Amino acid sequence: MSLTLTDTTRAAFTAALEGWYEQHVAFLNERSVNEKTGHSRYTHKRLRAAYSSLRRYLPWLFTYECFPEPGIPNTTNLLEEKFGDMKRLSKCHHGLKKENKILFIKDYFAKK
Repeated sequence: MSLTLTDTTRAAFTAALEGWYEQHVAFLNERSVNEKTGHSRYTHKRLRAAYSSLRRYLPWLFTYECFPEPGIPNTTNLLEEKFGDMKRLSKCHHGLKKENKILFIKDYFAKK
């Protein structure tokens, strides 16, 4: 479902997430008991964490829909491309001091 974030709207994704939760709530709430200590923990804690993250960050996942004027893209591909290129170029200068790295980064973005 998270793979559809770039192709869906906030309302559609929220409805799909709520439907998924209602369908799998029993599975998410399953608990396992440690026989030695008697303490229980959630069996599917990673899945619960993924669901909780989506719910927690839902207000910010579709920020680009709230501000259509600046033309905010719905992915970070362009940003990752820029930082990847900068990282590749900076590896050629791996011995730079911190001050010179800052100058390198400022110069990189000034030219782009």
